[in-house]
Amino acid sequence: MSRADSPEPPGPLPIRRLHESLINRIAAGEIIHRPASALKELLENSLDAGATFIRVTVKDGGLKLLQIQDNGCGIRKTDLPILAERFTTSKLSTFSDLSHLTTYGFRGEALASISHISRLTVLTKTKSDSCAWKAQYLDGVLIAQKAGQTPDPKPCAGNDGTTIIIEDLFYNTPTRLSALRNASEEYMRILDAMTRYAVHNPKISFTCKKVGSSSPDLSTPAGSEIKHAIRLLYGHSVAKELLYTKISSKTRKRKFTSSNDADDADDEDRDALDDEDPEAWNAEALFTNANYQTKKMTFLLFINHRLVESSRIKRAIEAVYNGILPKGASPFVYLSLMIDPRAVDVNVHPTKREVHFLNEEVIIECISDSLSHALASQGQSRVFQYQTILTGGIAEPNTQSRKGKGKEKEVQAEERDEEVSSAVPTGDAVKKVYSQHKVRTSLQDRTLDSMFPVVNPSQVVSPSQKEDPSSSVVEPPPPVKTREIKESECFLTSVKNMRQNIIKNKHNRLTEILEKHTFVGVVDLNRCLSLIQYSTNLYLVNHSALAEELFYQLGWRQFGDFSRLKLEPPPPIRTMVEIAVQAEESTKDSQMTKAEITDRIVEILMEKREMLSEYFSLAINPSGHLESLPLLLRGYTPNLDNLPNFLMRLGPQVDWTSEAECFDTFFCELAHFYTPGPSLTPEEDHQAQEKAEKWQIEHIVFPALRRYLAAPKSLLDNHVVQIASLPDLYKVFERC
Repeated sequence: MSRADSPEPPGPLPIRRLHESLINRIAAGEIIHRPASALKELLENSLDAGATFIRVTVKDGGLKLLQIQDNGCGIRKTDLPILAERFTTSKLSTFSDLSHLTTYGFRGEALASISHISRLTVLTKTKSDSCAWKAQYLDGVLIAQKAGQTPDPKPCAGNDGTTIIIEDLFYNTPTRLSALRNASEEYMRILDAMTRYAVHNPKISFTCKKVGSSSPDLSTPAGSEIKHAIRLLYGHSVAKELLYTKISSKTRKRKFTSSNDADDADDEDRDALDDEDPEAWNAEALFTNANYQTKKMTFLLFINHRLVESSRIKRAIEAVYNGILPKGASPFVYLSLMIDPRAVDVNVHPTKREVHFLNEEVIIECISDSLSHALASQGQSRVFQYQTILTGGIAEPNTQSRKGKGKEKEVQAEERDEEVSSAVPTGDAVKKVYSQHKVRTSLQDRTLDSMFPVVNPSQVVSPSQKEDPSSSVVEPPPPVKTREIKESECFLTSVKNMRQNIIKNKHNRLTEILEKHTFVGVVDLNRCLSLIQYSTNLYLVNHSALAEELFYQLGWRQFGDFSRLKLEPPPPIRTMVEIAVQAEESTKDSQMTKAEITDRIVEILMEKREMLSEYFSLAINPSGHLESLPLLLRGYTPNLDNLPNFLMRLGPQVDWTSEAECFDTFFCELAHFYTPGPSLTPEEDHQAQEKAEKWQIEHIVFPALRRYLAAPKSLLDNHVVQIASLPDLYKVFERC
């Protein structure tokens, strides 16, 4: 074929203006990659709104339902019509505001993007509003909630704050939806994002659960500290090996301390920057030492409180650990970097995942040097544990003399508030102590949990343990330091008499066992059984019965002077009593209907609310909402799933006609509510709750039993059983 016969090249195609709906859908795909992306945007909105409580509910990994509820400042009704339009924001007014930006969001694209790829509902209420307002959006505009209605926001009941409901995410983008069919993986990404924000914001309560689950998979208390949040969310194996360092551009003086000092760091100092120096910065880090390693690095990086990623910072930190950890091992690192907003460009990524800042190389070098200095000061040798063949105990290699070991044990015993009066014997004339008469006095020795290696790593909730399933030795964390519970001053005769009766009925032998016991481990959480050691004897105890007696006595001890466990938002008592009455089978035999029973119980509680608030710190406001509960033991949180049943029982079970009987029966019900007990949820749905409950039993309940319980003889008769004696076991072995 000749050149003359060849076909002519095609001409240029015409340029068309894309339809606005297509533009918005393309833009939405850049912002919202998956359910976790939508969650991150809305979490940041809640934090910007000043929320102290954030609850997330998820269905099918967030594809069917993703609901975020907070108690922030809310949204004004007048702003709802343009809420889901693109580039509508309260954070910016001029371009120069970008150089002073201190909030998470600023472009106003999150809700707009979500409305173009899902069905969006917003429920919001400000403190000045008399009611909440509900609005539904599609493609950025308000739509009617029901056929025949106007699209305007509708009044409804609701608490202060905002609830965002996202349904059928990616329903109109089938390609994106087909790539996200693994709901479990998407849910784990949501949990990971919430976990990271919960660590950086320990003063805020975070909760995340699946639809239909009775217990949350993630739950953190408000008013905590960063190190406590890491222990709760990533496990004690990470928290016990943490080091803390802080560095700034002003001094560049490397400071390194033990991890306990991180709890005392001043929150205001974290945000303090020199206003006159645009290149000012400061950073603080919590990072593991050479004793901790995992297969995949856990790196939490926050720059100006924004969760971001930085490959350069991550590579620099990995280089610090290359000479400390074995090949293939990685650390846990939390780094919070505060930089003057004038030196940071946050508008470099659609999802705000990355930021650029001035003097990046200098800052990274200073941080790396600080981490290296802190690690070097701790020594780079690792601590290994091994199991001896004959005794099954754990030994640690050391060169201490017998005398030095004895002194170390005395110090450890003093830290547990145990009196150690025996001196360490020295000299050749000292009588030899045989093995069967040696008593374990240190919590650093092997516990029950360490004797059972993890078979299925997926069953362990802690992210660090998921990444390192080979770890089979779990050391107990250090004792939790709690404030002394002093006996309140009270002049009521009934209270004085009961306090005297508690001391009079004390069983000295059992009280001594509990005062000087060493915790071994939880045997069966559902049957409430635990093991403790006293002297050379091993005891099986019902920790639920012991805890109930403890909380009963703590109620009398703090009468009239309780700390308050505030509920935010305060739930209506009528709703909770209705739930309990509907589930109570014994009401079927009553002559009263369930509605009448509910009315009667609510009437009693409202009638007695002033007394309940004054004596027991159980506050009910005039509108019938429960604002606070008595806090019996700091650091211990009762299972609030039992709250409806507790309120229902206050009606018929408390004797309101007599002062002494009223106080006694109320404290019985309060102790029953506080008592840890078996969970009724399926095993796969309450792993996180089970782990948290075990931690509370070991580190909160049993130390409190040691300090405060005057044990009555009834506990010894029914709930404490000696199951082994070391001298008797040696006699059995000798016969063999």
